[in-house]
Amino acid sequence: MKKLLAVLMSLTLTAALFTGCGSSGSSDSDKSGESAVSEDTGAAAGTDGGSADTASSADGTLRVGMEIGYPPLEYYDDDGVTPIGIDVELANALAEEMGVEVELIDTAWAGIFAGLDKGDYDCIISAVSITSDRLLEFEFSNPYIKNYQCIVTKTDASTKPASLDELKDLNVGYQEETTSDDYLNNYMAVNSLSVNTNAYAKVINVFDDLDLGRLDAVVCDSIVAESYVADGKFEITWQQGEDEETEEFGICMKKGNTELKDQINTALAALDENGTLDEIIHKYLPNMK
Repeated sequence: MKKLLAVLMSLTLTAALFTGCGSSGSSDSDKSGESAVSEDTGAAAGTDGGSADTASSADGTLRVGMEIGYPPLEYYDDDGVTPIGIDVELANALAEEMGVEVELIDTAWAGIFAGLDKGDYDCIISAVSITSDRLLEFEFSNPYIKNYQCIVTKTDASTKPASLDELKDLNVGYQEETTSDDYLNNYMAVNSLSVNTNAYAKVINVFDDLDLGRLDAVVCDSIVAESYVADGKFEITWQQGEDEETEEFGICMKKGNTELKDQINTALAALDENGTLDEIIHKYLPNMK
């Protein structure tokens, strides 16, 4: 997709209103590069929960909702408090390009779209897949990265399913209310496939249980999988074919907020043109083509 998105992945790289994901820093006037992070309280800190029909809040801050627990898109650094990842750096870069500050609002995935509708934040940058259902309910920016569904096992696993059919009777985990959830369960229903499915609130917990041997395999986004297989502990045993209709991630906004949509698309195009988008993606996904 590049220039804005012929960004295709070498291994790799959220139907209703919930994804996979899964599902966002900043620049103030002096370009300090720092961003504020609010905990998920149902509304952004310092906001009244009103509608988000303007490009940013009254104080010139772009409020970004994200589930900070979805590496390599958005997660906390080793200190446990500093948000990092592709979407975090993208939010920072977009805000700088737009000339506003940014506030990251850590939000549980299960309520992230409801929070946008309530006006808790101006947009969601959190590995949100652009789907036909979501396009009926929300505004989306142009896509900024491609994604595929895949199967991951431990590298030393005795069973390594090379297709969805080979998940039969296995213990398989995925993050709930994501496109991975939809993809696997729709396939099971259509093909009468029996799988012992295990839904988790956080993708991190899915991989924890895979590592502990409580799961035989994980179905997840290829972008996430590439992050986990980097240290050699896990491997991708199957990936959705490029001939299938694959996912694209975009920035999600409240329906009708076309002013913000236009501003974000303009800033996103500038980041693509000057190479910043590629630089951010390859920092976390060095093997992506």
